Amino acid sequence: MDYIKIVEQAFSQNKAASYPEFKAGDTITVTYRIKEGDKERLQKFKGVVIQICGATPFTRTFTIRKVSGGIGVERIFPYELPSIESIELNKVGKVRRARIFYLRNLSGKKARIKEKKFVAKKADE
Repeated sequence: MDYIKIVEQAFSQNKAASYPEFKAGDTITVTYRIKEGDKERLQKFKGVVIQICGATPFTRTFTIRKVSGGIGVERIFPYELPSIESIELNKVGKVRRARIFYLRNLSGKKARIKEKKFVAKKADE
């Protein structure tokens, strides 16, 4: 018996299972709680996923990049962060790499990521 795994399962809320599947290049919105003094509020961070690190859900993190006021802002979120309320998938991007750090050097229209087109499959009748 592996007691470490038993304890991890008991204490984990497994929030990552309720998140949508996303990868590098996707545009997502993360809603998280911010505590300021004795007040608490929700804030949204919308941007492109640059990378996903880690193997297990307990150590996995994802980095999101957005441009705010002409300045690039990146934020790293752990998957199991208790203050994350929800993650919403806005666009599925078409990229060929797992880590798209080249976005840091691009600006304007070159920094756009093409959206993946979905083809609806018809069910055989």
